[in-house]
Amino acid sequence: MKVGVSLGIPLAVLCGVGVAAPTVAEPTANVRNGTYVGVQNAHYKQDFFLGIPYAQQPVGNLRFTVPQSLNGTWERTRQARAYSDICVGYGTDSIWYPQGEACLTLNVIRDSTVDADSNLPVGVWIHGGGFVMGSGADQRYNMSAIVANAHKIGKPFIGVTLNYRLSTWGFLGSKEISESGNTNLGLRDQRLALHWIQENIAAFGGDPNKVTIFGESAGGMSVGAHLIAYGGRDDGLFRGAIMESGGSIMASPLNTTAYQGMYNEIVGKVGCDTAQDTLQCLREVPFETLNAVFNRTDGSPAYDFSPAVDHDMVRERGSDQLNKQEFVKVPIIAGTNTDEGASFGPTGINTTEQFYKYLTNGDSGFKLPPPIAREILDLYPDDPSQGIPAFLGSQRIPSKGYQWRRTSAYAGDYSMHANRRRQCEAWAEASTPAYCYRFNMRSGNTDWLSGAAHFEEVAFVFNNIAGLGYHYGLPFKGMPESYTRLSTVMASMWASFIHDLDPNSGVDAHVYWEGYDIENPVDLVFDANVTALGYMEEDTWRKEGIDFINSVAKVLWR
Repeated sequence: MKVGVSLGIPLAVLCGVGVAAPTVAEPTANVRNGTYVGVQNAHYKQDFFLGIPYAQQPVGNLRFTVPQSLNGTWERTRQARAYSDICVGYGTDSIWYPQGEACLTLNVIRDSTVDADSNLPVGVWIHGGGFVMGSGADQRYNMSAIVANAHKIGKPFIGVTLNYRLSTWGFLGSKEISESGNTNLGLRDQRLALHWIQENIAAFGGDPNKVTIFGESAGGMSVGAHLIAYGGRDDGLFRGAIMESGGSIMASPLNTTAYQGMYNEIVGKVGCDTAQDTLQCLREVPFETLNAVFNRTDGSPAYDFSPAVDHDMVRERGSDQLNKQEFVKVPIIAGTNTDEGASFGPTGINTTEQFYKYLTNGDSGFKLPPPIAREILDLYPDDPSQGIPAFLGSQRIPSKGYQWRRTSAYAGDYSMHANRRRQCEAWAEASTPAYCYRFNMRSGNTDWLSGAAHFEEVAFVFNNIAGLGYHYGLPFKGMPESYTRLSTVMASMWASFIHDLDPNSGVDAHVYWEGYDIENPVDLVFDANVTALGYMEEDTWRKEGIDFINSVAKVLWR
């Protein structure tokens, strides 16, 4: 059963309130292909247009193929009242929603006062999930609260969420894939969705010249990929970008290899190894058969396919393109969470020898050359007070490994913090506005040892006080009122940036967010435990280690 919003109960799920089905006139939008009818929500006074296709669905001969634009029209109205299936994913972000291959859709949320003449800015959310799970239907990314707050502060915008192909379905790689031009399909899906928005968002009251793309984790890396796509070519798809815990430099090595071994294994498992055209054979394999091959019994992906350098859309690794200033010169927000390493670092490391082995044998995702590994040991010494979370002082956590805080500090810098710093530096070098941040809060659904971990800022940005979509604990439950106030500040800053490309324009009684500059590299630290809910700091946090990681980016395939 699809998640719908035309009935009272699904509508309550969507908005977190028990409201009856709408009795007011249903909203419509006349896009290029025809007319869609959405649904109006009485509580938020918003219009929802859900499950709108932005491409031909990638089924049959379009499976493992670059997304194709819609090529038909219709005369009668079509329903846009319920989410479509989400794209097939493997992991806890995807298990709550119906999945399928016919998933290339987007959702539009607007205030009900908006019409086709409103010409409002547009915020397009690209979800995260490691490129293997997640969706635009995930209620943790519900746009209603942030859009409502934006209207309240006089910085209204139209919200869009979208689905894109994931895991092996979206990032299958091989010589056959490269030669056919069907690389990085998930990123190309997003790109086509942005083209659809350019052509159609005016029908919903949006201004195609005022689009901001934003995302977190794999979504932030997707945003970063669009900034450097096609060698940094500006196709006019967006005028601003927001990257939360992700950016143009991927969290792990960006392969230039074709994943041939994994491709050959898949081909063999489904009986396509004797076919003259193995890729076409894969397109003809029943969905259930392929899905069983792509999916482990524990629900995780069986194959580690992800974005790769294809010398087309992704022409070079992110660090190379940032160094050459081959990126779209638009204002950005870029940030990370203080204790990212708690989410990405290893456990069970008790000695320096074990840490060295972890760095050099590939357990970290990449075999570091011994000289680089030894330098990292020096820059990240066995001093727990340098590690995360900071509130532990010099305390060790034997249950996670005697050197867990040391290894987590390095893992956070390697996967997230170094990449974010280089992003901000590159924008400053290009004299392009950049607003950079460090989120320093632990939510109510996170254990103390995780601290301000990966993903923690998302509920704050979306002003998701009700905790919609959080199945494993509510982020604001039992927390001080200052948490709610910080959420409103952050949601207002994001809305102000989407509206004006200035996060300060719609926010009062808060620290002024200074831009990042070569002479004054500063971050805004978001912290509900200080009176102003944040403060500016010089961007020198763990500087020596981060600078070294960035200096050897080429060796690390970054």
